[in-house]
Amino acid sequence: MTWEQALVLISLVALIVVLVRGRIAPAVAFSGIAFAYYVVGLISLESALAQFTNTALVTVVLLLLLSIALDKSRLLELVADRLLAGPYRWVLFKIITATAVTSGFVNNTAVVATLIGPLRSSSRHPASRLLIPMSYAATVGGVLTLIGTSTNLLIDGFLTSSGLPGLSLFQQMPLGFVLLATVTLLLVITGPRLLPRHDNKSSMLSDYFLEAEVQPASRLIGRTVWENGLRNLNHLFLAEIVRRGELIAPVEPSEVLVAGDLLVFSGDVRRIDVLAPFDGLLTHGHKAGLPVDNLVEVLVTADSMLVHRTVKEAEFRSRFDAAVIAVRRGPSQLAGAIGTLRLRAGDTLVLATGPDFEKRNNLTRNFIIISRPSIAKFSDWRKSAAVVAAFVAVVAGAAAGWFDFVKGLLVLLAAFLLTRLLTLGELRRNAPFSLLFIIPSALIVSKAMFETGSAQLLARAVLAVCEPFGPLGALIGVLLLTALLTELMTNNAAAALAFPIAIGTAQQLGTSHLPFAMAVLFGASASFITPYGYQTNLMVMSPGGYTLRDYLRAGVPVSALYLTGAAVLIPVFFPL
Repeated sequence: MTWEQALVLISLVALIVVLVRGRIAPAVAFSGIAFAYYVVGLISLESALAQFTNTALVTVVLLLLLSIALDKSRLLELVADRLLAGPYRWVLFKIITATAVTSGFVNNTAVVATLIGPLRSSSRHPASRLLIPMSYAATVGGVLTLIGTSTNLLIDGFLTSSGLPGLSLFQQMPLGFVLLATVTLLLVITGPRLLPRHDNKSSMLSDYFLEAEVQPASRLIGRTVWENGLRNLNHLFLAEIVRRGELIAPVEPSEVLVAGDLLVFSGDVRRIDVLAPFDGLLTHGHKAGLPVDNLVEVLVTADSMLVHRTVKEAEFRSRFDAAVIAVRRGPSQLAGAIGTLRLRAGDTLVLATGPDFEKRNNLTRNFIIISRPSIAKFSDWRKSAAVVAAFVAVVAGAAAGWFDFVKGLLVLLAAFLLTRLLTLGELRRNAPFSLLFIIPSALIVSKAMFETGSAQLLARAVLAVCEPFGPLGALIGVLLLTALLTELMTNNAAAALAFPIAIGTAQQLGTSHLPFAMAVLFGASASFITPYGYQTNLMVMSPGGYTLRDYLRAGVPVSALYLTGAAVLIPVFFPL
Protein backbone atom coordinates (compact mmCIF):
# COMPACT_ATOMS: atom_id res chain seq x y z
CA MET A 1 0.00 0.00 0.00
CA THR A 2 1.41 3.40 -1.00
CA TRP A 3 1.31 6.45 1.25
CA GLU A 4 -1.25 8.03 -1.09
CA GLN A 5 -3.58 5.05 -0.69
CA ALA A 6 -3.08 5.02 3.07
CA LEU A 7 -3.87 8.73 3.27
CA VAL A 8 -7.03 8.36 1.18
CA LEU A 9 -8.28 5.39 3.22
CA ILE A 10 -7.60 7.13 6.55
CA SER A 11 -9.35 10.28 5.32
CA LEU A 12 -12.35 8.22 4.17
CA VAL A 13 -12.68 6.61 7.60
CA ALA A 14 -12.52 10.06 9.19
CA LEU A 15 -15.09 11.34 6.70
CA ILE A 16 -17.51 8.52 7.51
CA VAL A 17 -17.14 9.13 11.26
CA VAL A 18 -17.78 12.86 10.81
CA LEU A 19 -20.82 12.27 8.59
CA VAL A 20 -22.35 9.66 10.90
CA ARG A 21 -21.89 11.86 13.98
CA GLY A 22 -23.55 14.72 12.12
CA ARG A 23 -21.59 17.47 13.85
CA ILE A 24 -20.24 18.90 10.59
CA ALA A 25 -22.31 19.60 7.48
CA PRO A 26 -21.59 17.18 4.59
CA ALA A 27 -20.64 20.09 2.31
CA VAL A 28 -18.01 21.24 4.81
CA ALA A 29 -16.71 17.69 5.39
CA PHE A 30 -16.33 16.85 1.69
CA SER A 31 -14.86 20.28 0.90
CA GLY A 32 -12.29 19.85 3.68
CA ILE A 33 -11.19 16.44 2.38
CA ALA A 34 -11.04 17.71 -1.21
CA PHE A 35 -8.93 20.70 -0.15
CA ALA A 36 -6.58 18.40 1.77
CA TYR A 37 -6.14 16.22 -1.33
CA TYR A 38 -5.16 19.30 -3.33
CA VAL A 39 -2.72 20.52 -0.66
CA VAL A 40 -0.84 17.19 -0.50
CA GLY A 41 -0.78 16.86 -4.29
CA LEU A 42 -3.27 14.03 -4.83
CA ILE A 43 -5.27 16.20 -7.21
CA SER A 44 -4.16 19.07 -9.45
CA LEU A 45 -5.72 22.52 -9.35
CA GLU A 46 -6.91 22.19 -12.95
CA SER A 47 -8.57 18.84 -12.25
CA ALA A 48 -10.21 20.17 -9.07
CA LEU A 49 -11.58 23.29 -10.76
CA ALA A 50 -12.92 21.21 -13.64
CA GLN A 51 -15.32 19.47 -11.24
CA PHE A 52 -17.05 22.80 -10.54
CA THR A 53 -18.22 22.94 -14.16
CA ASN A 54 -19.43 19.35 -14.27
CA THR A 55 -22.70 18.97 -16.18
CA ALA A 56 -24.31 17.22 -13.21
CA LEU A 57 -23.69 20.23 -10.98
CA VAL A 58 -25.05 22.68 -13.57
CA THR A 59 -28.14 20.52 -14.09
CA VAL A 60 -28.85 20.19 -10.36
CA VAL A 61 -28.55 23.94 -9.80
CA LEU A 62 -30.82 24.77 -12.75
CA LEU A 63 -33.44 22.22 -11.68
CA LEU A 64 -33.50 23.51 -8.11
CA LEU A 65 -33.83 27.10 -9.28
CA LEU A 66 -36.65 26.17 -11.65
CA SER A 67 -38.34 24.21 -8.87
CA ILE A 68 -38.96 27.55 -7.13
CA ALA A 69 -41.42 28.43 -9.90
CA LEU A 70 -42.94 24.95 -9.74
CA ASP A 71 -43.30 25.35 -5.97
CA LYS A 72 -45.27 28.56 -6.57
CA SER A 73 -47.71 26.64 -8.72
CA ARG A 74 -51.04 25.81 -7.06
CA LEU A 75 -51.79 22.71 -9.13
CA LEU A 76 -50.74 20.25 -6.41
CA GLU A 77 -52.75 22.20 -3.83
CA LEU A 78 -55.78 22.12 -6.12
CA VAL A 79 -55.71 18.33 -6.40
CA ALA A 80 -54.91 17.73 -2.71
CA ASP A 81 -58.56 17.78 -1.67
CA ARG A 82 -59.45 15.20 -4.30
CA LEU A 83 -56.61 12.98 -3.13
CA LEU A 84 -58.16 12.87 0.35
CA ALA A 85 -61.64 11.84 -0.80
CA GLY A 86 -62.63 8.21 -0.40
CA PRO A 87 -61.88 5.20 1.83
CA TYR A 88 -58.47 4.98 3.49
CA ARG A 89 -56.74 2.48 1.20
CA TRP A 90 -57.93 4.30 -1.94
CA VAL A 91 -56.71 7.62 -0.49
CA LEU A 92 -53.36 6.04 0.40
CA PHE A 93 -52.96 4.68 -3.14
CA LYS A 94 -53.75 8.09 -4.67
CA ILE A 95 -51.34 9.96 -2.38
CA ILE A 96 -48.49 7.51 -2.99
CA THR A 97 -49.00 7.54 -6.75
CA ALA A 98 -49.36 11.32 -7.07
CA THR A 99 -46.38 12.01 -4.80
CA ALA A 100 -44.11 9.48 -6.52
CA VAL A 101 -44.87 10.56 -10.08
CA THR A 102 -44.51 14.26 -9.22
CA SER A 103 -41.25 13.58 -7.34
CA GLY A 104 -39.80 12.03 -10.47
CA PHE A 105 -39.68 15.49 -12.03
CA VAL A 106 -39.96 18.04 -9.21
CA ASN A 107 -37.90 18.58 -6.05
CA ASN A 108 -39.49 16.03 -3.70
CA THR A 109 -38.93 18.26 -0.68
CA ALA A 110 -41.24 20.84 -2.27
CA VAL A 111 -43.82 18.14 -3.08
CA VAL A 112 -43.91 16.88 0.51
CA ALA A 113 -43.97 20.40 1.95
CA THR A 114 -46.97 21.25 -0.25
CA LEU A 115 -48.98 18.21 0.85
CA ILE A 116 -48.17 18.24 4.58
CA GLY A 117 -50.64 21.06 5.26
CA PRO A 118 -53.72 19.51 3.59
CA LEU A 119 -52.97 16.11 5.13
CA ARG A 120 -52.58 17.53 8.65
CA SER A 121 -55.76 19.56 8.49
CA SER A 122 -57.90 16.84 6.92
CA SER A 123 -60.85 15.63 8.97
CA ARG A 124 -61.22 12.51 6.83
CA HIS A 125 -58.11 10.49 7.67
CA PRO A 126 -55.42 10.79 10.38
CA ALA A 127 -52.26 12.37 9.00
CA SER A 128 -50.17 9.84 10.94
CA ARG A 129 -51.44 7.12 8.60
CA LEU A 130 -50.56 9.08 5.47
CA LEU A 131 -47.38 11.10 6.03
CA ILE A 132 -44.80 8.28 6.26
CA PRO A 133 -46.18 6.60 3.10
CA MET A 134 -46.07 9.99 1.35
CA SER A 135 -42.40 10.40 2.34
CA TYR A 136 -41.56 6.89 1.14
CA ALA A 137 -43.36 7.61 -2.14
CA ALA A 138 -41.30 10.77 -2.62
CA THR A 139 -38.13 8.74 -2.03
CA VAL A 140 -39.02 5.95 -4.49
CA GLY A 141 -40.41 8.47 -6.97
CA GLY A 142 -37.04 10.17 -7.04
CA VAL A 143 -35.46 7.14 -8.75
CA LEU A 144 -37.92 7.13 -11.64
CA THR A 145 -35.95 9.65 -13.71
CA LEU A 146 -32.44 11.05 -13.92
CA ILE A 147 -33.70 14.41 -12.61
CA GLY A 148 -35.71 12.91 -9.74
CA THR A 149 -33.01 13.62 -7.14
CA SER A 150 -29.66 15.35 -7.02
CA THR A 151 -28.17 11.94 -6.13
CA ASN A 152 -29.09 10.54 -9.55
CA LEU A 153 -27.39 13.48 -11.23
CA LEU A 154 -24.40 13.10 -8.92
CA ILE A 155 -23.98 9.48 -10.06
CA ASP A 156 -24.29 10.62 -13.68
CA GLY A 157 -21.54 13.14 -12.94
CA PHE A 158 -19.37 10.41 -11.43
CA LEU A 159 -19.80 8.30 -14.56
CA THR A 160 -18.89 11.05 -17.02
CA SER A 161 -16.02 12.22 -14.80
CA SER A 162 -14.66 8.65 -14.91
CA GLY A 163 -14.81 8.58 -18.70
CA LEU A 164 -17.86 6.31 -18.78
CA PRO A 165 -21.17 6.92 -20.62
CA GLY A 166 -23.67 8.92 -18.59
CA LEU A 167 -27.28 8.00 -17.86
CA SER A 168 -30.23 8.90 -20.06
CA LEU A 169 -33.24 10.77 -18.71
CA PHE A 170 -35.53 7.74 -18.33
CA GLN A 171 -33.00 4.88 -18.28
CA GLN A 172 -33.97 3.60 -14.82
CA MET A 173 -37.71 4.31 -15.12
CA PRO A 174 -38.92 0.75 -15.94
CA LEU A 175 -37.17 -0.72 -12.90
CA GLY A 176 -38.22 2.28 -10.81
CA PHE A 177 -41.89 1.75 -11.65
CA VAL A 178 -41.70 -1.94 -10.72
CA LEU A 179 -40.19 -1.08 -7.32
CA LEU A 180 -42.76 1.69 -6.83
CA ALA A 181 -45.59 -0.74 -7.59
CA THR A 182 -44.33 -3.29 -5.05
CA VAL A 183 -43.82 -0.67 -2.32
CA THR A 184 -47.27 0.81 -3.05
CA LEU A 185 -48.90 -2.60 -2.82
CA LEU A 186 -47.20 -3.33 0.50
CA LEU A 187 -48.21 0.01 2.05
CA VAL A 188 -51.80 -0.15 0.82
CA ILE A 189 -52.26 -3.69 2.17
CA THR A 190 -50.39 -3.34 5.48
CA GLY A 191 -50.73 0.41 6.12
CA PRO A 192 -53.55 0.10 8.68
CA ARG A 193 -51.41 -2.29 10.75
CA LEU A 194 -47.98 -0.70 10.29
CA LEU A 195 -48.86 2.96 10.81
CA PRO A 196 -49.91 4.62 14.09
CA ARG A 197 -53.24 6.38 14.40
CA HIS A 198 -53.11 9.86 15.95
CA ASP A 199 -56.11 12.13 15.65
CA ASN A 200 -55.48 15.20 13.51
CA LYS A 201 -55.28 18.44 15.43
CA SER A 202 -57.68 21.23 14.57
CA SER A 203 -54.74 23.59 14.12
CA MET A 204 -51.63 23.11 12.04
CA LEU A 205 -49.68 24.77 14.84
CA SER A 206 -50.90 22.70 17.77
CA ASP A 207 -49.05 20.96 20.58
CA TYR A 208 -46.05 23.24 20.61
CA PHE A 209 -43.82 24.22 23.51
CA LEU A 210 -44.31 27.99 24.03
CA GLU A 211 -42.66 30.31 26.55
CA ALA A 212 -43.53 33.71 28.06
CA GLU A 213 -41.60 35.67 30.70
CA VAL A 214 -43.04 37.58 33.68
CA GLN A 215 -41.59 41.11 33.50
CA PRO A 216 -40.37 42.97 36.66
CA ALA A 217 -43.30 45.42 36.69
CA SER A 218 -45.98 42.84 35.89
CA ARG A 219 -49.22 42.80 37.90
CA LEU A 220 -48.98 39.00 37.90
CA ILE A 221 -46.20 39.10 40.51
CA GLY A 222 -47.21 38.04 44.01
CA ARG A 223 -50.42 36.36 42.87
CA THR A 224 -51.09 32.68 42.34
CA VAL A 225 -51.56 30.96 39.01
CA TRP A 226 -55.26 30.56 39.83
CA GLU A 227 -55.71 34.20 40.85
CA ASN A 228 -54.07 35.37 37.63
CA GLY A 229 -56.45 33.26 35.54
CA LEU A 230 -53.66 31.21 33.97
CA ARG A 231 -55.10 27.85 34.91
CA ASN A 232 -58.00 27.53 32.49
CA LEU A 233 -56.85 29.23 29.30
CA ASN A 234 -58.47 28.35 26.01
CA HIS A 235 -56.10 26.51 23.62
CA LEU A 236 -53.02 26.85 25.88
CA PHE A 237 -52.05 24.89 28.99
CA LEU A 238 -49.53 26.08 31.59
CA ALA A 239 -47.31 23.00 31.83
CA GLU A 240 -44.19 24.26 33.64
CA ILE A 241 -42.51 27.22 35.27
CA VAL A 242 -38.76 27.78 35.02
CA ARG A 243 -37.57 29.86 37.99
CA ARG A 244 -33.87 30.76 38.29
CA GLY A 245 -32.94 27.64 36.34
CA GLU A 246 -35.16 25.34 38.42
CA LEU A 247 -38.08 23.52 36.82
CA ILE A 248 -41.47 23.57 38.56
CA ALA A 249 -43.74 20.86 37.17
CA PRO A 250 -46.56 20.12 37.46
CA VAL A 251 -47.72 23.66 38.19
CA GLU A 252 -50.07 23.88 41.14
CA PRO A 253 -52.91 26.46 41.05
CA SER A 254 -51.53 27.84 44.32
CA GLU A 255 -48.07 28.57 42.85
CA VAL A 256 -47.18 32.26 43.38
CA LEU A 257 -45.49 33.99 40.43
CA VAL A 258 -42.32 36.06 40.80
CA ALA A 259 -40.46 38.40 38.45
CA GLY A 260 -38.43 36.57 35.81
CA ASP A 261 -40.55 33.41 35.87
CA LEU A 262 -40.62 31.67 32.50
CA LEU A 263 -44.10 30.24 31.96
CA VAL A 264 -44.03 27.24 29.63
CA PHE A 265 -47.29 26.55 27.78
CA SER A 266 -48.28 23.75 25.43
CA GLY A 267 -51.06 23.94 22.88
CA ASP A 268 -52.11 25.85 19.79
CA VAL A 269 -49.54 28.52 19.00
CA ARG A 270 -51.91 30.39 16.73
CA ARG A 271 -53.89 31.31 19.84
CA ILE A 272 -50.94 33.15 21.36
CA ASP A 273 -53.30 36.13 21.49
CA VAL A 274 -54.91 34.69 24.65
CA LEU A 275 -51.79 35.83 26.54
CA ALA A 276 -52.13 39.44 25.35
CA PRO A 277 -54.45 40.58 28.21
CA PHE A 278 -51.94 39.52 30.88
CA ASP A 279 -49.96 42.58 31.95
CA GLY A 280 -46.18 42.17 31.75
CA LEU A 281 -46.19 38.68 30.21
CA LEU A 282 -44.04 38.70 27.07
CA THR A 283 -43.13 36.01 24.55
CA HIS A 284 -39.79 35.91 22.75
CA GLY A 285 -41.37 37.60 19.76
CA HIS A 286 -42.63 40.52 21.83
CA LYS A 287 -39.26 40.89 23.58
CA ALA A 288 -37.49 40.95 20.21
CA GLY A 289 -39.86 43.65 18.97
CA LEU A 290 -41.38 41.39 16.30
CA PRO A 291 -45.09 41.02 15.48
CA VAL A 292 -46.55 37.70 16.62
CA ASP A 293 -49.28 37.71 13.99
CA ASN A 294 -46.80 36.82 11.23
CA LEU A 295 -45.91 33.27 12.25
CA VAL A 296 -43.80 30.95 10.11
CA GLU A 297 -43.40 27.23 10.77
CA VAL A 298 -40.00 25.76 9.88
CA LEU A 299 -38.14 22.48 10.26
CA VAL A 300 -34.45 22.38 11.23
CA THR A 301 -32.52 20.43 8.58
CA ALA A 302 -29.88 17.80 9.33
CA ASP A 303 -27.02 19.97 8.05
CA SER A 304 -28.25 23.22 9.60
CA MET A 305 -25.75 25.29 11.58
CA LEU A 306 -28.41 25.43 14.32
CA VAL A 307 -28.07 21.72 15.20
CA HIS A 308 -26.52 21.22 18.66
CA ARG A 309 -26.80 24.95 19.45
CA THR A 310 -29.19 26.41 21.97
CA VAL A 311 -31.86 28.83 20.81
CA LYS A 312 -29.98 31.62 22.58
CA GLU A 313 -26.65 30.71 20.95
CA ALA A 314 -28.26 30.63 17.51
CA GLU A 315 -28.99 34.39 17.61
CA PHE A 316 -32.18 34.16 15.55
CA ARG A 317 -32.83 37.91 15.49
CA SER A 318 -29.50 38.85 13.94
CA ARG A 319 -29.23 35.83 11.63
CA PHE A 320 -32.81 35.53 10.40
CA ASP A 321 -34.73 38.62 11.62
CA ALA A 322 -36.89 36.23 13.62
CA ALA A 323 -37.57 35.03 17.14
CA VAL A 324 -38.47 31.51 18.26
CA ILE A 325 -42.00 31.57 19.62
CA ALA A 326 -42.45 27.84 20.06
CA VAL A 327 -40.72 24.48 19.57
CA ARG A 328 -41.95 20.95 18.91
CA ARG A 329 -39.90 17.74 18.78
CA GLY A 330 -42.05 14.96 17.38
CA PRO A 331 -44.24 13.52 20.12
CA SER A 332 -41.62 14.22 22.80
CA GLN A 333 -42.52 16.28 25.84
CA LEU A 334 -39.97 19.09 26.04
CA ALA A 335 -38.99 20.67 29.34
CA GLY A 336 -37.15 23.79 30.43
CA ALA A 337 -36.63 27.23 28.96
CA ILE A 338 -36.66 27.74 25.20
CA GLY A 339 -33.46 29.79 25.31
CA THR A 340 -31.49 26.89 26.78
CA LEU A 341 -33.05 24.22 24.56
CA ARG A 342 -30.41 22.59 22.35
CA LEU A 343 -31.83 22.19 18.87
CA ARG A 344 -31.82 18.93 16.93
CA ALA A 345 -32.38 18.02 13.31
CA GLY A 346 -36.11 17.55 12.78
CA ASP A 347 -37.22 20.07 15.40
CA THR A 348 -40.08 22.23 14.18
CA LEU A 349 -40.07 25.86 15.23
CA VAL A 350 -42.66 28.61 15.06
CA LEU A 351 -40.97 31.92 14.31
CA ALA A 352 -42.23 35.46 14.69
CA THR A 353 -40.65 37.11 11.69
CA GLY A 354 -39.62 40.63 10.77
CA PRO A 355 -39.75 42.32 7.36
CA ASP A 356 -36.27 41.08 6.37
CA PHE A 357 -36.92 37.40 7.10
CA GLU A 358 -37.92 36.49 3.53
CA LYS A 359 -34.92 38.40 2.16
CA ARG A 360 -32.29 36.46 4.11
CA ASN A 361 -30.05 34.24 1.99
CA ASN A 362 -29.45 31.65 4.72
CA LEU A 363 -32.99 30.29 5.09
CA THR A 364 -32.75 27.26 2.79
CA ARG A 365 -29.39 26.31 4.30
CA ASN A 366 -30.93 25.92 7.74
CA PHE A 367 -34.67 25.34 7.38
CA ILE A 368 -37.37 23.68 5.40
CA ILE A 369 -40.27 26.12 5.52
CA ILE A 370 -43.43 24.11 6.17
CA SER A 371 -46.01 26.88 6.36
CA ARG A 372 -45.90 30.62 6.11
CA PRO A 373 -48.21 33.46 5.19
CA SER A 374 -46.19 34.35 2.14
CA ILE A 375 -44.49 32.12 -0.42
CA ALA A 376 -46.10 33.95 -3.05
CA LYS A 377 -48.14 31.33 -4.81
CA PHE A 378 -49.44 32.30 -8.24
CA SER A 379 -52.89 33.84 -7.81
CA ASP A 380 -53.72 33.14 -11.46
CA TRP A 381 -54.15 29.42 -12.17
CA ARG A 382 -53.07 30.07 -15.76
CA LYS A 383 -49.59 30.99 -14.55
CA SER A 384 -49.42 27.72 -12.62
CA ALA A 385 -50.47 25.79 -15.71
CA ALA A 386 -47.99 27.67 -17.90
CA VAL A 387 -45.06 26.93 -15.56
CA VAL A 388 -45.86 23.21 -15.39
CA ALA A 389 -46.52 22.95 -19.14
CA ALA A 390 -43.26 24.72 -20.00
CA PHE A 391 -41.25 22.43 -17.71
CA VAL A 392 -42.91 19.30 -19.14
CA ALA A 393 -42.18 20.55 -22.66
CA VAL A 394 -38.47 21.00 -21.89
CA VAL A 395 -38.22 17.52 -20.33
CA ALA A 396 -40.09 15.93 -23.24
CA GLY A 397 -38.02 17.79 -25.84
CA ALA A 398 -34.75 16.78 -24.21
CA ALA A 399 -35.91 13.16 -23.89
CA ALA A 400 -36.80 13.13 -27.60
CA GLY A 401 -33.32 14.43 -28.45
CA TRP A 402 -34.53 17.70 -29.95
CA PHE A 403 -32.14 19.78 -27.85
CA ASP A 404 -29.61 19.53 -25.04
CA PHE A 405 -31.26 19.28 -21.62
CA VAL A 406 -29.03 21.87 -19.92
CA LYS A 407 -29.60 24.30 -22.79
CA GLY A 408 -33.35 23.81 -22.49
CA LEU A 409 -33.24 24.45 -18.74
CA LEU A 410 -31.20 27.63 -19.25
CA VAL A 411 -33.68 28.95 -21.82
CA LEU A 412 -36.59 28.10 -19.52
CA LEU A 413 -34.96 29.88 -16.57
CA ALA A 414 -34.36 32.96 -18.72
CA ALA A 415 -37.99 32.88 -19.87
CA PHE A 416 -39.27 32.67 -16.29
CA LEU A 417 -37.11 35.64 -15.31
CA LEU A 418 -38.17 37.73 -18.30
CA THR A 419 -41.86 37.04 -17.64
CA ARG A 420 -41.45 37.71 -13.89
CA LEU A 421 -42.57 34.22 -12.99
CA LEU A 422 -39.28 34.18 -11.07
CA THR A 423 -37.26 37.05 -9.66
CA LEU A 424 -33.54 37.39 -9.05
CA GLY A 425 -34.29 37.86 -5.35
CA GLU A 426 -36.04 34.48 -5.21
CA LEU A 427 -33.09 32.83 -6.96
CA ARG A 428 -30.60 34.43 -4.58
CA ARG A 429 -32.53 33.42 -1.46
CA ASN A 430 -33.04 29.83 -2.61
CA ALA A 431 -29.71 29.10 -4.27
CA PRO A 432 -28.48 25.58 -3.33
CA PHE A 433 -25.19 26.74 -1.84
CA SER A 434 -24.43 23.45 -0.09
CA LEU A 435 -24.72 21.47 -3.33
CA LEU A 436 -22.39 23.93 -5.05
CA PHE A 437 -19.69 22.56 -2.75
CA ILE A 438 -20.70 18.98 -1.99
CA ILE A 439 -21.04 17.80 -5.61
CA PRO A 440 -17.66 19.09 -6.91
CA SER A 441 -15.96 18.03 -3.67
CA ALA A 442 -17.47 14.54 -3.91
CA LEU A 443 -16.29 14.30 -7.51
CA ILE A 444 -12.77 15.29 -6.39
CA VAL A 445 -12.80 12.63 -3.64
CA SER A 446 -14.00 10.01 -6.13
CA LYS A 447 -11.31 11.00 -8.64
CA ALA A 448 -8.60 10.77 -5.98
CA MET A 449 -9.83 7.30 -4.98
CA PHE A 450 -9.48 6.08 -8.57
CA GLU A 451 -6.16 7.79 -9.34
CA THR A 452 -4.45 6.52 -6.17
CA GLY A 453 -5.81 2.98 -6.56
CA SER A 454 -7.74 3.23 -3.30
CA ALA A 455 -11.02 2.37 -5.04
CA GLN A 456 -9.45 -0.82 -6.38
CA LEU A 457 -8.19 -1.76 -2.90
CA LEU A 458 -11.67 -1.36 -1.44
CA ALA A 459 -13.17 -3.25 -4.39
CA ARG A 460 -10.85 -6.19 -3.70
CA ALA A 461 -12.05 -6.17 -0.09
CA VAL A 462 -15.66 -6.35 -1.30
CA LEU A 463 -14.77 -9.20 -3.65
CA ALA A 464 -13.00 -11.09 -0.88
CA VAL A 465 -16.28 -11.17 1.04
CA CYS A 466 -18.58 -11.75 -1.94
CA GLU A 467 -16.34 -13.99 -4.10
CA PRO A 468 -18.18 -17.24 -3.24
CA PHE A 469 -21.39 -15.69 -4.60
CA GLY A 470 -19.99 -14.44 -7.91
CA PRO A 471 -20.78 -11.14 -9.67
CA LEU A 472 -24.38 -11.16 -8.42
CA GLY A 473 -23.15 -11.46 -4.84
CA ALA A 474 -20.79 -8.52 -5.39
CA LEU A 475 -23.65 -6.48 -6.85
CA ILE A 476 -25.85 -7.23 -3.85
CA GLY A 477 -22.95 -6.36 -1.55
CA VAL A 478 -22.60 -2.92 -3.18
CA LEU A 479 -26.37 -2.38 -2.98
CA LEU A 480 -26.50 -3.25 0.73
CA LEU A 481 -23.39 -1.20 1.52
CA THR A 482 -24.93 1.87 -0.15
CA ALA A 483 -28.26 1.32 1.62
CA LEU A 484 -26.49 1.07 4.98
CA LEU A 485 -24.52 4.26 4.34
CA THR A 486 -27.63 6.17 3.29
CA GLU A 487 -29.35 5.32 6.59
CA LEU A 488 -26.34 6.74 8.46
CA MET A 489 -25.74 9.90 6.40
CA THR A 490 -27.24 11.86 3.51
CA ASN A 491 -27.89 10.00 0.28
CA ASN A 492 -25.49 12.23 -1.66
CA ALA A 493 -22.71 11.40 0.79
CA ALA A 494 -23.56 7.68 0.63
CA ALA A 495 -23.44 7.70 -3.16
CA ALA A 496 -20.15 9.59 -3.17
CA LEU A 497 -18.52 6.99 -0.93
CA ALA A 498 -20.04 3.90 -2.56
CA PHE A 499 -19.62 4.80 -6.24
CA PRO A 500 -15.81 4.37 -6.51
CA ILE A 501 -16.08 1.01 -4.74
CA ALA A 502 -18.88 -0.07 -7.09
CA ILE A 503 -17.03 0.84 -10.28
CA GLY A 504 -13.79 -0.61 -8.93
CA THR A 505 -15.62 -3.87 -8.23
CA ALA A 506 -17.05 -3.97 -11.76
CA GLN A 507 -13.57 -3.41 -13.19
CA GLN A 508 -12.09 -6.19 -11.04
CA LEU A 509 -14.81 -8.58 -12.22
CA GLY A 510 -14.60 -7.48 -15.85
CA THR A 511 -18.36 -6.92 -15.99
CA SER A 512 -20.46 -3.98 -17.15
CA HIS A 513 -20.24 -0.91 -14.93
CA LEU A 514 -23.94 -0.05 -15.41
CA PRO A 515 -25.57 -2.56 -13.01
CA PHE A 516 -23.13 -1.53 -10.28
CA ALA A 517 -23.86 2.16 -10.89
CA MET A 518 -27.57 1.33 -10.64
CA ALA A 519 -26.94 -0.53 -7.38
CA VAL A 520 -25.54 2.71 -5.97
CA LEU A 521 -28.39 4.78 -7.44
CA PHE A 522 -31.16 2.59 -6.02
CA GLY A 523 -29.29 1.87 -2.79
CA ALA A 524 -28.76 5.57 -2.09
CA SER A 525 -32.54 6.07 -2.17
CA ALA A 526 -33.26 3.15 0.18
CA SER A 527 -33.77 5.35 3.22
CA PHE A 528 -36.88 4.13 5.01
CA ILE A 529 -35.81 2.94 8.47
CA THR A 530 -34.85 6.16 10.26
CA PRO A 531 -36.10 9.76 10.06
CA TYR A 532 -32.57 11.07 9.53
CA GLY A 533 -31.45 9.27 6.37
CA TYR A 534 -33.63 11.31 4.03
CA GLN A 535 -34.96 14.83 4.33
CA THR A 536 -38.62 14.03 3.63
CA ASN A 537 -38.62 11.46 6.46
CA LEU A 538 -37.46 14.21 8.78
CA MET A 539 -40.08 16.63 7.45
CA VAL A 540 -43.03 14.41 8.40
CA MET A 541 -41.74 13.36 11.82
CA SER A 542 -43.21 16.18 13.90
CA PRO A 543 -46.39 16.76 11.85
CA GLY A 544 -47.18 13.04 12.10
CA GLY A 545 -46.17 12.74 15.76
CA TYR A 546 -43.89 9.83 14.83
CA THR A 547 -41.27 8.13 16.97
CA LEU A 548 -38.23 6.17 15.80
CA ARG A 549 -40.21 3.01 16.52
CA ASP A 550 -42.85 4.09 13.97
CA TYR A 551 -40.18 4.43 11.28
CA LEU A 552 -38.74 1.03 12.17
CA ARG A 553 -42.16 -0.62 12.16
CA ALA A 554 -43.08 0.75 8.73
CA GLY A 555 -39.61 1.08 7.24
CA VAL A 556 -38.10 -2.36 7.84
CA PRO A 557 -40.61 -4.27 5.66
CA VAL A 558 -40.56 -1.53 3.00
CA SER A 559 -36.75 -1.51 2.95
CA ALA A 560 -36.58 -5.31 2.79
CA LEU A 561 -39.03 -5.46 -0.13
CA TYR A 562 -37.39 -2.56 -1.99
CA LEU A 563 -33.85 -3.93 -1.64
CA THR A 564 -34.90 -7.48 -2.50
CA GLY A 565 -36.66 -6.21 -5.60
CA ALA A 566 -33.63 -4.13 -6.59
CA ALA A 567 -31.22 -7.04 -6.02
CA VAL A 568 -33.30 -9.39 -8.16
CA LEU A 569 -34.26 -6.96 -10.93
CA ILE A 570 -31.14 -4.83 -11.50
CA PRO A 571 -29.39 -7.73 -13.33
CA VAL A 572 -32.58 -8.29 -15.35
CA PHE A 573 -32.88 -4.69 -16.56
CA PHE A 574 -29.11 -4.06 -16.64
CA PRO A 575 -27.30 -7.37 -17.33
CA LEU A 576 -23.95 -8.03 -15.66
